[in-house]
Amino acid sequence: MRFGLIILPQRRWAEQAAMWRRGDELGFDHLWTYDHLTWDPLAGSPWGATLPTLVAAALVTSRARLGTWVASPNYRHPVPFARELAALDDVSGGRAVLGIGAGAASHDARVLGAPVLAPRERADRLEEFVELLDRVLTGDHVDHQGTYYSAVDARTTLACVQRPRLPFVVAADGPRLMRLAARVGAGWATTGATPRAAGDAAWWQAVAGLAARFDDTLAAAGRDPGSVDRMLSLDAAPTFGLASVEYFTEAVGRAAELGFTDVVVHWPVPGAPVYDAPESRVEEIAAVLASLRGNAPAG
Repeated sequence: MRFGLIILPQRRWAEQAAMWRRGDELGFDHLWTYDHLTWDPLAGSPWGATLPTLVAAALVTSRARLGTWVASPNYRHPVPFARELAALDDVSGGRAVLGIGAGAASHDARVLGAPVLAPRERADRLEEFVELLDRVLTGDHVDHQGTYYSAVDARTTLACVQRPRLPFVVAADGPRLMRLAARVGAGWATTGATPRAAGDAAWWQAVAGLAARFDDTLAAAGRDPGSVDRMLSLDAAPTFGLASVEYFTEAVGRAAELGFTDVVVHWPVPGAPVYDAPESRVEEIAAVLASLRGNAPAG
């Protein structure tokens, strides 16, 4: 089992740098930040830029992988995004990872004045986005004319350190985007598919169903199950993953039983409507990571 920590880009870098440095020192395997212009549950709070934050984090860490949890096409274009991701991979010494999803019908989807897409259209857009992003990151002189994106002689002058490119982790709950994860992903990520109000039992039941569906999707795609990481955001459950060390330990065990290779939690935001816990909980959780690493799925 591997462990990820999401650090929201809410603080000035002079303060935030210590959080990234400490996450690396405490042994978390991957460190993430959100890719939003603003995030609706914390609307009105300070919010920094994603890729500059990750590049800065690369300079104060040395071991953990660094990534987006998760990027979306809501306000991005694959061509300039590819250049930014390659730069992050370069600065981090090959530690970058891209978490990518279809995006929600949130403020990010409205802020540039474009029509808010229906779920099927967002899935269409993500498939095109990922295809073009992959081509720009791995090729050169790329031309593309699609429904959502165009590119004319897009150049890749500084490739990723990781070859052929940084790994993609595709967030998916539905069959179509699970197929995309099975086709192009080094990993699959999920937050579950049940509203928080349904309660913890219903959430875990839904997660179990998603895990089984992804097993079937990998089999249909002919992918070796061991070649694809499976990442679960514990904090999407009604109970915050860092509510207590005991709850975290129990949740990690349940995730392992369902075949997940990685779990991800948030650095607490004390007093906020989400992720509310003492910041000291990060240190408490880190103290048990070594004993929990044996909770890995069979096979």
